Amino acid sequence: MLQPKKLKFRKQFRGGAKTISDKGSSLSFGEYGLKSAGRSWVSAVQIEAARRSVIFFTRKGGRVWTRVFPDKPISKKAAGSRMGGGKGDVSGYVAVVVPGKILFEIGGVSEEIAKQAMLRAGQKLPIKTVFVAKD
Repeated sequence: MLQPKKLKFRKQFRGGAKTISDKGSSLSFGEYGLKSAGRSWVSAVQIEAARRSVIFFTRKGGRVWTRVFPDKPISKKAAGSRMGGGKGDVSGYVAVVVPGKILFEIGGVSEEIAKQAMLRAGQKLPIKTVFVAKD
């Protein structure tokens, strides 16, 4: 599972930036990619499921780059605990995804295979995604 090795602070606030991504919005490594069309938190488990589906579909052909990393800790209080008593324990890590962010890139495969693989990866994620190709 993806998670940071070291954090300056163990817990974070939820945040509220409502921007559109300029950084990370163009293809840098591969010829094809999966771009987000929505805004959400994507958990480490969802990123890993999408990555594995791409690798399984391409049958170890080509190269896959993951452009998002879950570096935001999410805390959760135990079920049945009463209000108060401070913030809950860290339950997992998420990546903050805004519209326009490239999530995955793939290279070394044909466009049809890349498109099918990226559509399958998009089904594993909680946001709407768009297939993009390098111009």
